Amino acid sequence: MALRPPGRRRRAALRPAAEMPCLLRPDRALQPAPTRYDASTLAAFPLMPLIRFVLAQLLGWALIFAALKAGAPLTGLWLATGQGVLAALASRALRAERWWHVFHLAFTPLIWAASLLGIGAGWYLAAFAVLALFYWTSFRTQVPLFLTNATTTAAVLDLLPRQPAQVLDAGAGTGSLLRPLAAARPDCRFVGIEAAPGPWLIGRWLAAGTPNVDWRRGDFWAEDWARYDLVYTFLSPVPMPEVWAKAQREMRPGARLVSNSFAVPEARPDFVVPAARAGGRELYVYSPAGNRKAPIKG
Repeated sequence: MALRPPGRRRRAALRPAAEMPCLLRPDRALQPAPTRYDASTLAAFPLMPLIRFVLAQLLGWALIFAALKAGAPLTGLWLATGQGVLAALASRALRAERWWHVFHLAFTPLIWAASLLGIGAGWYLAAFAVLALFYWTSFRTQVPLFLTNATTTAAVLDLLPRQPAQVLDAGAGTGSLLRPLAAARPDCRFVGIEAAPGPWLIGRWLAAGTPNVDWRRGDFWAEDWARYDLVYTFLSPVPMPEVWAKAQREMRPGARLVSNSFAVPEARPDFVVPAARAGGRELYVYSPAGNRKAPIKG
C-alpha cells in the first residue's frame, strides 16, 4: 500500500470501515473487510468444522433428552437413530458440508452397536490414538490422508522439468510420491512436508538413506514456495483457494502447481492430465505466476 503524505492521514482516518483494507490477512490486504458474517465468512475460521460437529451433536442430544423428559419411549437403537437424525438436521442447519450429515447419521448408532460387542474401553482408546496419529489436523484443515498411486506418480514424473529442479510435496503423507520420483530423478531435490505424526514417521523410515529427499514434519503453509520449480498437492476442495493465493504470491515464472483431483475454482489450468493416464484421478496443472491477473473468489 502506497504511503500517504502526513497531511492526508487525518482525512484517511475518517474513511468508512467498509472501505478500509482488511489487515487481518496479509494475502487479502487489498480486499475490503467483510461487513457481515455469512456462511462463507464462518467457513474461513479453521476450527469451524470441529465446532459445528460438537454443536450438532449437542443439539441432537439436547432434543433427545427433552423428548425423554416428555415421556417419549426411546431406548436402544431407536434412541441412537433418533439422535443421529437430529444431529444430521442440526448439521444441515449449521451449513456443514453434506458428508458431515452422513457422519452424524451414523455416529451414535455405530457407538450403540459397538457397545453390544463387549469391547474393552482400552481398545477404543487405542483406536482413537491411532486415528489421531494419522488424521492429526483433519478436523481443522478438512484434508484427509490421501496416498498417491504408482500410475499418478509416473504422470507427475513426466511433468518435471528436464533440467535439475526442486520439487515440493505439500502434505506428503507417507512419501508415496516422492520416493519413486527421487529414484527416477537423482538430479532433482525433493522436499516432503507432512503434519500428521503417523504418516510422517512412516515416511521418514521409508525415505531413510535417500540423499535427494528432504523429509520434514511441519506446516507446508509456512514454507516459502518461491524456490520450487514444481509444487504438488493432493488435499481437498476446501484449501484450494488458499493454495492458489499462496502459489500466486510466491511461485516464480515458469514454476508449476500440480493438483491431484481438486481443481482451483475459477482459475483455468494450463492443461489437465486425464484420469485414464493419471491413475484414475485427474491432474490439474497451473502456472501461477502467469495468472496473477486472474484471482479467484473466496
